[in-house]
Amino acid sequence: MKLTIVAATGGIGRQLLEQAVAAGHDVTAVARNPQNLPPVQARAVAADLTSVTPAELQPAVDGADAVLSALGPRTKVDAGVAARGTKAITEAMRAAGVRRIIVVSAAPIGTVPSPARPHPPRHDPGDGFVVRYLADPIVTRILREHYADLARMEDLLRGSDLDWTAVRPPRLTGKPVTGRYRTAYGRNIRGGLFVSRADVAHYMLRAVDQPETFGQTVGIAS
Repeated sequence: MKLTIVAATGGIGRQLLEQAVAAGHDVTAVARNPQNLPPVQARAVAADLTSVTPAELQPAVDGADAVLSALGPRTKVDAGVAARGTKAITEAMRAAGVRRIIVVSAAPIGTVPSPARPHPPRHDPGDGFVVRYLADPIVTRILREHYADLARMEDLLRGSDLDWTAVRPPRLTGKPVTGRYRTAYGRNIRGGLFVSRADVAHYMLRAVDQPETFGQTVGIAS
């Protein structure tokens, strides 16, 4: 399968790249600094997703069976990169005739207001008492700008005609891939506080050719 991996030098992006190449896929890796990519057999494309145009991205997605994006804000300065970058990615995909995209979002996003969802549910149906009333309000307050960016990114996908999936992990860890994790459509995982970046990447690659995931947000946790 021919895959384009965006933000391939980040924690999940590196896992996507390494696992995809190991599985024998034909991979194009998009990164701001390609010299920081892991030493694997993949075509590298340099692009700064904070300011890239669809025309600049189109060569990276031409002929792809799917685009997998680990794009997201790492610091306050990066807030807005997920929505802006995803807009450029989806427009490049439309121009290239590519339909499948999987992105990384975050577990709290189902309750975060956005322009297209100004009044989201107050609670995610998968969250237990501790997450719902203690952990989630604190984390959401601290990362308000990050989550607003991801919520706008999801708005873009919902408003598109693409075959999209948004994967919503909770707190990420650096543990190795296990392939043992839980998923649920449209809600978070009860009691699921952690998942490794490697397992998020594993699921994204597995979901590429699963049409039942099209147009879905997917909770994932160990």
